[in-house]
Parts: sequence; C-alpha cells; structure tokens
Amino acid sequence: MDKRFGRIFPLLLLVTLFAGCATTQVSGPATSKASSGALANAAALARNDATLTGQAKIDNAREIERLLAGIDNATLARDAAALPVGDPLYAFAGRALLNRGLPLPRPFDRGVQWRFDLNNRPAAERDGYRPPVKLAVLLPLSGQLATASAPVRDGLLAGYYGETRRRPEINFFDTAGTPAGAVNAYAKAVAAGADFILGPLGRDEVTAVFRDSGLAVPVLALNRGAAAPPAGNAGFSLAPEDDGIIAAEYLLSREHRKALVIGGNDDNGRRAANSFRERFTERGGSVTDTLSVAETPGDISANLAAAAQHGVDAVFLAVRGGTARAIAPQLALAGLAGKSRVGTSQLISGTGKPEQDSALDGIVYPAEVWTARGLAGLPAASVAGANLPTARGPAARLFAFGYDAWMLTAYLEKLATGNNVQLKGATGELSLDGFGNVMRTPAWSTFNDGRAVPVSGGG
Repeated sequence: MDKRFGRIFPLLLLVTLFAGCATTQVSGPATSKASSGALANAAALARNDATLTGQAKIDNAREIERLLAGIDNATLARDAAALPVGDPLYAFAGRALLNRGLPLPRPFDRGVQWRFDLNNRPAAERDGYRPPVKLAVLLPLSGQLATASAPVRDGLLAGYYGETRRRPEINFFDTAGTPAGAVNAYAKAVAAGADFILGPLGRDEVTAVFRDSGLAVPVLALNRGAAAPPAGNAGFSLAPEDDGIIAAEYLLSREHRKALVIGGNDDNGRRAANSFRERFTERGGSVTDTLSVAETPGDISANLAAAAQHGVDAVFLAVRGGTARAIAPQLALAGLAGKSRVGTSQLISGTGKPEQDSALDGIVYPAEVWTARGLAGLPAASVAGANLPTARGPAARLFAFGYDAWMLTAYLEKLATGNNVQLKGATGELSLDGFGNVMRTPAWSTFNDGRAVPVSGGG
C-alpha cells in the first residue's frame, strides 16, 4: 500500500465539496460527612494508583470513580479546587467534573509528559492551531475493519484538505486490523520520521500499541484500549460506554431518579446499558428494572406493565431504531410514553423512513453536531452524503469522527495545556481529561413526525 494514500484520494471532489462551505446539575444524596469519607478513601486509592498495573490499576480507577460519583456537585467542585498541585486525585476529580458538565478549577497537572516540539514543529498560531510536521495515520486499510476505516479516512482527509494553513506531510500505514499489524505499522511510522501518530482504530490494536508505555512518538489512538493511554499520549473514541454515561448525566441533570433500562442483547447494547446502570446508580439514581431484548423483541408488554408499577420517571433505550420502533407502542400501552425516553446513538441505525420512524417521536438521543445542526468548515451532512458514500447514512458518524481526529492532531496542545478549553468538533464539543482521554459533549436530537430534528437548547 502506498504510504502517501492521501495523494490519490479524490482531491478534486473534496476541494469542490468543501470550498463553499452548562446545564443545571442536581446534588447527590451524600451527606457532608459521607462525602468527606468518600473523598478521603478516593485520595488514598489515588496515591496508590501509580504503583499498579494491569487489571489492578483498572479496578482501582473504577473504585475511585465510584466513590467520587456519590459526592454532590458543589462539594466535588470545592474539594477539587482545594487539592494541591500535583495531587494524584485531581485527575480523577477533574474527570468527574467534566462528565457532569462542570468547569475545572485549574488545568490538569500534566507536568512535562507531552511532546509537541518533535521535528522542530513551528509555533502555534493565535487560535492554537499547531499540527505536526509529519503525520502518520494507522488504519486497517485491508482486513475486516477496512469498511469501518473508509469513512474515518475520508472525514480525516476532508478536514486536512479543507485547511488552508500549514499542513503536515501525511502518510497512511495499513494495520490490517490486527494487533500485530498495528504494532508493525507503528514501527514503520516511527522509522519514516513521523512526529505524531493517529490511530490505530481497533480496540485490540490500541491495546497492543499502548502496551509500550515509552512510545518513541506520541499517539492519538482512535479507540479505547484495555487501559488509559500512557503518559503523553491520548485516546479518542465513540464507545458505547460513553453513550450510557452521557444518558445517565442527561437524566440526572433533569431531576429524573428512577429509570427503566431496556438494552439490546448485542455487544453495543449490553455495554451501553451496563455503563448507564453503573453511572446512574452511583450518582444517586435507581434502576428499577433492566430488560434485555432481541433485535426483534416480540411482546414485552407484561414486563413493561410491571416496570410501570415501580414509579419510573425515565426510560433508557440502548437499542437500534428498528427494535425501538417495536417497543415504543408497548411503552405507550404501559403508560410509559409520557416519561422521559433517552436512547443511544444506535437509535438512528435502521431509520430513514418517516412513516415508520414516527413511532420514535419524542425519544431523545445523543447526536453529532454536524448531522444535527451543521458545522462551520463542513458542508451540510445531506450535501456531503449526496457526493460521498462514506458520508451518508450510518457512515456519517464515522466520517464526523475522522474529521474530529484531524482537528485533534492540530489542536491537541491547546487542549492539553489550557484550562476549560473545548474544541468545537463535528461529533460534539471535545475536551481532554487528565489521563489523555478525549471527552465529548454531543448535540441532542429527537424524532418529530418520523424525522430527526435537533433538540432546542441541547435537550
């Protein structure tokens, strides 16, 4: 595969196409005494975190998150601000604040871990734009993940060719969608003189590359591996777990405390449902019932009627559009249609026919800013989709993801060194937590007369 794949991309089409172109949070149930105890326990675990590896480190971080989740907003913000510079708990507390849509009291304590001066990279421009000199992109251009990589690649190149200022030399390396292929592609990129590496895309690929904690060239991975990125590296993903967390915070911020969870029995549905349940209950909510349904759910009216007796005030739907269409009338018969109903980004999968999708009216779901409201620098999603197959339908989400991946390579230093800095991307507003994870605040959409429409004021 020619490493300069970008040069044979249909540039003329891209140039033609793109030329024209803080919510109130509720307090948790913890008392001041309980909050103090939770913070002290979390602080002790955070001090020990640097000595751990593997699953022990993952479990330790998860317990810290659980303890902080039970602390109300005001107390968490106050106690985070009181932590001294360098305190290992600050990265955890700051991430919890960002998840709730709250500002950081100060920038994260990143030390000297980030390397933005490799290859004598020119200084940043006034808006923080500072792309690499030689950018390597690791994608599965062959193998089972090649189909998923195509819209990511095209979204990336749309942003790249749409930029009129200095751009890096860009080389593509095929990972073949395997862990060994990703490690090999990384080595080739380093040997070719790259000063920044974007990718790989697969979860196992990311885990394999991140096993080396002393990576010679920094990485922005395009998925979530088994552990946090090594110091000085970053990760960006559209993981189902994020949809669950986002939905939980959405409902909690609107005073909903009792939720019915309906999850698909596929991997995405299970992961989203589990993360929703964990976050919702840790933050003081109650999941009264959890139903796992097949893609064709059949008659679940008796289960829904029983759930309705438990006083639920919200329904979380971690299912595809076709499954939700079959469930929605049954929710109505059970008296749950008037409750706040929130789905995941999966909801739009299998939609597109208003006469059928009217059953989804009123269900709110996290959407990409680009597809929901449009984004400066990109044409309307409908226009892009009419010209590029990789920018239409379900692929549009990955196209937007690829566009944001390019933006992150150019503005990562600004996100890493600034305080409460956000990047307005195609998938949402992007920020960087204290562990190198890119966090995303999406737009919110719903269905009206069977058509997806943005929710005024973000929902």
